Amino acid sequence: MDDLEDQPSLWRYGSFLPSIPPDRRISLGEGHTPLMRLEVGGRDIYLKDETANPTGSFKDRGMCIALSMARVLGIKRVALPSAGNAGVAAAAYAQAGGLECRVYLPTTIPEAFVQEIRDSGAEAVLAGKTITEAGAAMSRELDSDWFNLSTFHEPYRVEGKKTLGLEIAEQLDWDFPDVVVYPTGGGTGLIGIWKAFQELRSLNWVRKPLPRMVAVQMEGCGPVVKALHEGQAATEPWPDPHTRALGLNVPAPLAGSWMLSVLRASRGTALAVPEEEINAAQDQLVAISGLPVGPEAAVAWRGVERLMDQGWIMDHERVVVVITGDDRRYG
Repeated sequence: MDDLEDQPSLWRYGSFLPSIPPDRRISLGEGHTPLMRLEVGGRDIYLKDETANPTGSFKDRGMCIALSMARVLGIKRVALPSAGNAGVAAAAYAQAGGLECRVYLPTTIPEAFVQEIRDSGAEAVLAGKTITEAGAAMSRELDSDWFNLSTFHEPYRVEGKKTLGLEIAEQLDWDFPDVVVYPTGGGTGLIGIWKAFQELRSLNWVRKPLPRMVAVQMEGCGPVVKALHEGQAATEPWPDPHTRALGLNVPAPLAGSWMLSVLRASRGTALAVPEEEINAAQDQLVAISGLPVGPEAAVAWRGVERLMDQGWIMDHERVVVVITGDDRRYG
C-alpha cells in the first residue's frame, strides 16, 4: 500500500480503481466526505456531503482519476464541455498534474465559474446556451492534439465517481441504504454509485439487496424522467432546456440509456421538480443541514420530500441524498 492509499481520501479504494502508479496519481485531498444523518418524519435521511471536496463538488472524484490516468497514458492536453463544476475540477486537477486544459462553457454561466477556471491556468471558452451546444463547439474546434474528457467519452471519470458508492457503504458499516437519491444531469455519479454497489455485492462484502436508485431532474430539463415514465429505451434531446440548477441542464445526456437501465434494474424511479420550488428547497436544506448546498442538491431534497409524501419512501427505510456541490459560484 502506498502513502495515498493510507490517507483519508478516495485513493484508499485503490484496489477497486484502475491501475495507476503512485507517482502518476494526482491528489488534492478528494473523497472521504462526511455522511450526515438527519431524522426527518421518522425516517433516517443521510446527506452525502460532497461540498467538502477540494473544489466544492463531487466532480473532483472523476477528474482526479481521469487526469491521473491521462498522465499514465502520456496525454498532455485535455478539453471538455462543462455546465460549471466539472470545468472547475478539471482545471484544478490539470494544473496539479501539469496538463493543459480547455473548458467549453455555456454563455449563460455565472462569471465566478469562468474566473475560477482561468485562475487555475485553464482556458475558458464560452459557446452556446447549454452544455450540449458548448460540446458541439468543442467538437468543431478541437484537433487531435487534445484529448476529449467529456462525460462518458472515456471510462475513468465514472471510476472516480464510483468511490461515492464505496464510501456510502463503508460509512454505513458495510451496508447499503434502501434508497439513493441523486440529482441527475449527465449521470456519471448515478451510474458510478450503482457500479460500486454491484461490485461490493459480487465480492459478498455486502449481502443486503441493492438500493433503489432515484434520478431527480427539472421540469425544464427532464429527458431521463420523460423516457423512464414513457417506457423508452433511450432518452431524447430535450427542447428548450432551462434551469438555474446548471448541473441538471443537460438536454441530451450521452448515457441516457445506461441511466434508464440502472433505474429499472434497481426498481427505482425518476421525478421532475418545478423551477419555482428550488429556492424554498435550498433554503430549507441549508437550515436543516448547515451545509452551503447548491441548487442541484436542493432539487434532490425536494424529490425526497415528494417521495416520502407519496409513500414511495417508507417509514423504516434509510435514504442517502447526494449533496453534489456547494453554492459559492452561483452569486
